[in-house]
Amino acid sequence: MTFPKPIDVIPHRDPFLFLTEVTNLSISESAEGYWQLSLDEDFFVGHFPELPTLPGVLMCESIAQLGAYTLLSDPNFEGFLPLFGGLDNVRFRRKVSPGERLELSVELSKISARGGKGHGEARVDGELACSCDLMFIFATV
Repeated sequence: MTFPKPIDVIPHRDPFLFLTEVTNLSISESAEGYWQLSLDEDFFVGHFPELPTLPGVLMCESIAQLGAYTLLSDPNFEGFLPLFGGLDNVRFRRKVSPGERLELSVELSKISARGGKGHGEARVDGELACSCDLMFIFATV
């Protein structure tokens, strides 16, 4: 099944769009997708010059963007913008390098009119790179 492009659902734009495609979606509940890293992202130049490494906070952001896609695919959340309310239980397990594909998954829970919670993971070749618990709040646009 083909899903709308992230740029058509979430408000993020380059250079801060970290979701390439959504591959599975259960609206307002869960989703899977990926971020295909190129060799050209600017942050790799300085993080780190001798050993380019994807910053962990950007892994968390890519998971959060998939969560936003999951919510904003639901017409009930039209006119809302999910914003980070917090991160808990963040763990980084593997270095992610330029050119790798970051497979993302997110499951949302406890969604209300004010915000909600979720859990997400990022993997490369099936190996866990990052996991985190997300909290979000809704802002109106």
